[in-house]
Amino acid sequence: MMTTIPQHFANREAAAELLAHRLASYAGKHPLVLAIPRGALPMGRIIANTLHGDLDVVLVRKIGAPGNPEYAIGAVDEDGRIWTDPMASRLGIDAQYIRDEAARQLEVIKARRAQYTPIHPAIDPQGRIVIVVDDGVATGATLGAALRLLRQQRPARLIAAFAVAPPDTIAQLRPLADDLVYLAAPKPFYAVGEFFTDFREVKDEEVLEILRETSPRQEPEQP
Repeated sequence: MMTTIPQHFANREAAAELLAHRLASYAGKHPLVLAIPRGALPMGRIIANTLHGDLDVVLVRKIGAPGNPEYAIGAVDEDGRIWTDPMASRLGIDAQYIRDEAARQLEVIKARRAQYTPIHPAIDPQGRIVIVVDDGVATGATLGAALRLLRQQRPARLIAAFAVAPPDTIAQLRPLADDLVYLAAPKPFYAVGEFFTDFREVKDEEVLEILRETSPRQEPEQP
């Protein structure tokens, strides 16, 4: 299955086009594509446009390890629920640190929602085919939190789509979604960025521009 797909990508856009091809069976079914900001927004736009779906965001934030904020030991979702990776306890990370960091990240989530809503009201995922998009997944904490949050909102089908992740993370994510669509599962795996030639930071201005361009469309009438 993976032999025709590269394990290194020019940029997020190139990976998104490959993912959109893999997701072609959802074209014409009005899927809701939910990107994890900020990096996945350019990918989500390509996938939503290709599948003739709607684009929105799912707001979750990783909880980084002490002294290494890029290494996720957990995540917090928009409802304030905290999800921790088993690695956190193995590393002896204090529960108070996790609560404090989760509170800081929740403030970022609230600020982003306040910024995004006036230009792009949130779309209800209930009853929709929902495709959650991330550029790549390392520990799976952030994407896992997004999938758990969305499952409680009762989508008709929940799919996770991403360019690259290590095999053990894929195994951990599999029970959380109805389907996983990904391009590469390399081993060894050190960081998502190593699999992209261009892994530039996606700025807030780009996110806001994408959201302005993709205002929600009218829901199709039920037969």
